[in-house]
Amino acid sequence: MIRENIVKKKIKNGEPVIGTFVKMNDPSSVEILGLAGFDFFVLDNEHIAMNKESMVNMIRSASSVNIVPIVRVRENNQVEILQVLDAGALGVQVPNVNTREEAQYLIDSVKFDPMGKRGFSPTTRAASYGMNPIKKFVEESNANTLVAAHCETATCMENLDEILKLENLDIIFIGPMDLSQSLGVIGEVNHPKVLESIDMIIQKVLAAGKAVGIVSSAAQAKEFIEKGVQYLLINTDQGMIAGAAKQIIQQTKG
Repeated sequence: MIRENIVKKKIKNGEPVIGTFVKMNDPSSVEILGLAGFDFFVLDNEHIAMNKESMVNMIRSASSVNIVPIVRVRENNQVEILQVLDAGALGVQVPNVNTREEAQYLIDSVKFDPMGKRGFSPTTRAASYGMNPIKKFVEESNANTLVAAHCETATCMENLDEILKLENLDIIFIGPMDLSQSLGVIGEVNHPKVLESIDMIIQKVLAAGKAVGIVSSAAQAKEFIEKGVQYLLINTDQGMIAGAAKQIIQQTKG
């Protein structure tokens, strides 16, 4: 039986959800985040080295603490997305989705027929190793898998109106750092060009009836929520350890 995706449910109900990036390979990282109350985590397969066995264990650990496992894949690749979902992830984040055609390819890779063209095996971990009735598995998977496309380039912004016409695209995720690079002000996430682009993306996505996601600091989160952003990624597991470690040293040695 596929777990209910509480992130999709909360977003549909108009609620914000709070997540973080996971960059470490230890399942205890996921368990700690779930126990702390995070709604979801995004396993960052784009920027870290992680084999598939480790990925499965990270996803498996999410079930014990009722946190939703999402995976950021390296690229918009059908086989890579397939393996993530077959392992039990409840959704994917995909970088550099710049055209309507690329967004449709992403949706097709995530959803089974009739919503998409995802490769089908009834004996995967996601399908309870063949012990889940096939039709029920397909229906539950299509209902609960989350599709998040990154909008982080000038090209994506030019094509955003067309991308937003697609059904079964849940979230447009804004990557401020990559966006700054595309706009010629790399690293300057508070540059007027970047801030204006973020506001434009938010307004267009909300007008199309879809959800917006963004990387945020804890201090900025309330401001983004007030603008209508529902899917917020704050910090990383590594960043939280680094921040707490520095604070301890400053308090004890400073």
